[in-house]
Amino acid sequence: MIKNPKRYTITAALPYTNGPIHIGHLAGVYVPSDIYARYLRMQGKDVAFMCGSDEHGVAISMKAKKEGITPQQVIDKYDGIIRQSFIDFGISFDNYSRTSSKIHHDTAQEFFKKLYDNGDFIEEVTEQLYDAKANQFLADRFVIGTCPKCDNPEAYGDQCEKCGSTLNATDLINPKSTITGETPIMKSTKHWFLPLNRYEDFLKEWILEGHKNDWKPNVYGQVKSWIDGGLEPRAVTRDLDWGIDVPVEGAEGKKLYVWFDAPIGYISATKEWATREGKDWEPYWKDEETKLVHFIGKDNIVFHCIIFPAMLKAEGSYILPDNVPANEFLNLEGNKLSTSKNWAVWLHEYLQDFPGKQDALRYTLTANAPESKDNDFTWKDFQARNNNELASILGNFVNRVIVLTNKYYDGIVPTPNEFSELDEQTLTELKAYPEVIASSIERYRFREALGEMMNVARLGNKYLTETEPWITIKENPERVKTQMYVALQITTALSVLCEPFLPFTADKLRIMLNKKEDEIKWADISSNSNLLESNHKIGQAEILFSKVEDEEIQKQIDKLEATKTANKMENTTAEPQKETATFDDFTKLDLRVGTILEAEKMPKANKLLVLKVDTGIDVRTIVSGIAEHFSPEEVIGKRVTVLVNLAPRALRGVESAGMILMTNLPDGKLVFVNPDTEGVMNGGLIS
Repeated sequence: MIKNPKRYTITAALPYTNGPIHIGHLAGVYVPSDIYARYLRMQGKDVAFMCGSDEHGVAISMKAKKEGITPQQVIDKYDGIIRQSFIDFGISFDNYSRTSSKIHHDTAQEFFKKLYDNGDFIEEVTEQLYDAKANQFLADRFVIGTCPKCDNPEAYGDQCEKCGSTLNATDLINPKSTITGETPIMKSTKHWFLPLNRYEDFLKEWILEGHKNDWKPNVYGQVKSWIDGGLEPRAVTRDLDWGIDVPVEGAEGKKLYVWFDAPIGYISATKEWATREGKDWEPYWKDEETKLVHFIGKDNIVFHCIIFPAMLKAEGSYILPDNVPANEFLNLEGNKLSTSKNWAVWLHEYLQDFPGKQDALRYTLTANAPESKDNDFTWKDFQARNNNELASILGNFVNRVIVLTNKYYDGIVPTPNEFSELDEQTLTELKAYPEVIASSIERYRFREALGEMMNVARLGNKYLTETEPWITIKENPERVKTQMYVALQITTALSVLCEPFLPFTADKLRIMLNKKEDEIKWADISSNSNLLESNHKIGQAEILFSKVEDEEIQKQIDKLEATKTANKMENTTAEPQKETATFDDFTKLDLRVGTILEAEKMPKANKLLVLKVDTGIDVRTIVSGIAEHFSPEEVIGKRVTVLVNLAPRALRGVESAGMILMTNLPDGKLVFVNPDTEGVMNGGLIS
């Protein structure tokens, strides 16, 4: 670990521009990285917080093919949505760039060329999967097949999303092209490989020995598993028509592999920012006194902890990451988030549905962050955390203090009288919190840090409950001056301590307290009991957190249920055609229109209803296995289609003389196949 670094370079994983940002991205990468960057800036640190749109690779090409547009149209569309969503949500990047920019293309090609000139690559002709029908080589994400490690039948050519294993497309069992559905053939092609096996000793020393005590166990364990399993050369070029050209002779038509190009995007984003700000970019990447931290999800660990460090080591002039605090995955309502299946809470839609509630989502995602294991986001939990924690604990405390100060003193901070033991104890306890919260943030324990920040609000509520200034004001108004003074110091401390986690709330608090940004420093809270001086005029109270109502939550749950139904319908395939029937076979069936007159459950049978049906030719008993889908009351009066000449059959002692025609919805629910036109009579023949 670097102690007392001169500067910090913080990177957040570049989001693919094949779709908007969802809560999984936020919880895994962007909220924790923003907390860290905001905290460091509050300490007066030199921070470069870098991100940008990842606009190359197969995911973009796949999206373009699916939507019938060009890759450029895809990246322009989603870069705009993502960029604005981050701004509206308060993610405080110093620069948000694009890998389609000229500065990035130049930087990535220069990086490749240096390694190429140094002889760091292996050039090989290999057999790759090729779709003869589409007349193209298949990049990783254009191949789907069975994972050789966990038997998942829907693994991609680069990764199995079920077990997390990183794969090569040729590893898949029964591979299929996602373009045509054809089984690909093997065809020769030339590519350049980074020989990761050459860097095993370096990686063992740097990570397995150097970072065994300070890297998160989930990150360290995954890296150790990879290294212990033996590293192999990894291709850094691809046969694609979208991406950065490989800048060497003999590589016409080939592009840089997106996982070679994308992490270099952090460097090109820093160059772009430095040029704009009139700074020198190199110290942020090449000075040993710079602390480099990568924020990523667990699916990117191998690229940021093995491949990118090997690239940096090979280049020779760059520093290595001091830490890679990767998070696990966030699920949604018990199911894995999926962009392709629309099973997600999209950030831009959330911002429309819950205007002004950025901090409610930031709070929930941090309080439930998947820091050491996968966690689950539910709308009910979101509502509970907003209403029972933010509104009832933090918002309630602040509101009481501001309202009472305006009521008793016209918004003027009172001059305190003698401090009681409780007053002194409360102020002493308050002074300890900045260091406690800072320690948690600096160890990337953001859930823990958020909990300690909320404990400051709990300290304030406890103090008000014990002192009861609204009662004391009647008997001892001089005592209340001290009580309100102490409560205002806690409120002022909260306006500072909540800023990394709840920046919009911090802004509102500063307005209420009539204080400018940075007027009160983080360190002041520990050293100064007079954060908000006597005779200072504060503003009026404002509701920090309005309650989230049941109707709002139900609307979101209904939206997800609609998505689930749509996915089932999209993935439902019709049963294959049965054996061919002749016209004479069909004419044997006597199908009639009927009406259900009576219905009751079959005793001791969960699935069976006993029906009395008017078929137009008689009233007969039919036993039907629909009791799990309909109550007897629901079916009485239903018009139905009846097969009346089915041979009678005894079911649990009841003779059934016919069959009601049914079909299934995608979710498995039965529905009647019924004549719904008025005027159709019972007994009418169906032909």
